[in-house]
Amino acid sequence: MNLFNTSRRNLLAAATLSLVASAAVAQQAATDEWKYKTARLDRAAVDALLAKPQQLVVIDVRRPDELTAKGSFPVYLNIQVAELEKSLPYIPKERAILTVSNHAHRAGAAGDLLASKGFTVAGAAGSEDYEAQGGKAVVRVRPPVKAASAP
Repeated sequence: MNLFNTSRRNLLAAATLSLVASAAVAQQAATDEWKYKTARLDRAAVDALLAKPQQLVVIDVRRPDELTAKGSFPVYLNIQVAELEKSLPYIPKERAILTVSNHAHRAGAAGDLLASKGFTVAGAAGSEDYEAQGGKAVVRVRPPVKAASAP
């Protein structure tokens, strides 16, 4: 086997991997299309909201297992999207709302629902997106430990 053929194969393999990676990025961008009226917030916007906690309520719409696996912001209400409408009486109307999910899509849907019911929605954020942008406010949540049963 000569050096020319080996280099050519390596170049072809690199080009193929590059095309596959480009296709994956394009597919992610296509599936990441924002279709909500609620603004999708970046790290700087989320940090600005978190800097004024007395004016904000964070509603995390993810499942409990997602919260323990991925974390959330320091203080939040955990109300899954399917339960949101019947939980409206428990959500304070005098504060702006930040809705949260992994990549903001469920949060966007939740924000649209809340806005349609008269709540002030500051925007939607993805906790994973926030961390990927350098955000440091996400904390890991540990489920409560069950007490041992008495004999």
